Amino acid sequence: MNTPLVISSSPHIRAGTSTREIMANVIGALVPAGLASVYFFGQEVVAVIAVCVASCVISEAAWQKLSGAKITVSDLSAALTGLLLAYNLPPTIPLWMGAIGGAFAMIIVKHFFGGLGQNIMNPALAARAMMLSSWPVAMTTWTLDGVSGPTPLAVIKLQGALPSIADIFIGRVGGCIGETSSAALLLGGAYLIWKGIISWRIPAVYIVTVAALSALFGREGGPVAEVLSGGLILGAFYMATDYATSPMTPHGQIVFAFGCGLIASLIRAFGGYPEGVSYSILIMNLAVPIIDRLTPPRVFGEAKRHAAK
Repeated sequence: MNTPLVISSSPHIRAGTSTREIMANVIGALVPAGLASVYFFGQEVVAVIAVCVASCVISEAAWQKLSGAKITVSDLSAALTGLLLAYNLPPTIPLWMGAIGGAFAMIIVKHFFGGLGQNIMNPALAARAMMLSSWPVAMTTWTLDGVSGPTPLAVIKLQGALPSIADIFIGRVGGCIGETSSAALLLGGAYLIWKGIISWRIPAVYIVTVAALSALFGREGGPVAEVLSGGLILGAFYMATDYATSPMTPHGQIVFAFGCGLIASLIRAFGGYPEGVSYSILIMNLAVPIIDRLTPPRVFGEAKRHAAK
C-alpha cells in the first residue's frame, strides 16, 4: 500500500454543510419576523437592522485587518450577529447606540475570546445586556402605531389588562423588533429544525419549563401568554441554540435548556425587570463548560463496567 497513513486528532468525519450555509439558513429563517416587524413598526426598523448589521460586519473586518488575521465576514456570522442584535432592540433605538452595540458584540465579546466558535457568551445578547445597563430608558421605550406603551410582560408584571392572545401571537403589540411576532418566529424555528440546523431539545425544554413554572407561580395571563410574550421564542430557537455557547451532548442540551427556563421564570416572576430571557441564556452560557464535563457522550466501543461480585 503506497498511500501514507495520516494521524490526526478528531473530528474525522465532517459534515458537508459550511458555516456560510448554516448562517444563511438562520438568516433566512429570521426574515419572516423581520417583515412582520416592518409591517407593525414601520420603515424605521429597516434602518436599525441595517446599522446593526453594518456595524458588526465592519467591526469584524476592521479588527481582523488590524490584527493581521484572515477576514472572514463572507461566512455571514457577523451579519447574523448584527441581525440578532437588531431583533433585540426597540424600533425607536437611536442608531448610534445600535452601532456601538454591534462593535461591542464583535470586538469585545467575540474576537477578544478568539473569534468564531471561541466566544463564551452569545455576542448579540451580551451587547444587549451592555446597552440595557448603559441606556435603560432608550432600551425600554416601546411604541406601536406611534404610541408608547408597555410590553405584554410589563402588563403581566403590573397586573394590567393584557392584549388578546391573538394579538400577542401575530405581533400586534409593543416590544423589541424581532420578538413581537411569535407566529413568524415559530415558522422560522420549524424550518431550522426541519433542515437539521438546530435540535428540537433546547427550544422545547426551554419553552415547556417556562410554561410549567409560570403556571406553578400563578402568573397573570397563564402559560400561553407567558410563552408567546417577550423574547422567549426568539431566544429559545435562535440564540440558546448557538453552537459555540450551548452544550454538545443531548443530555447537556436538556440541562442547559432547563436552566435557561428556570432562570428566566424566576426573573420574570420575582425580579424587578419583566423579562429574563437574555440574562438566563447569558448565565447558562457560562455554565456550558461544566455541563459538557458532567454530561460526556459515551465513548464508542467502550465496554460497560460491571460491579465486582
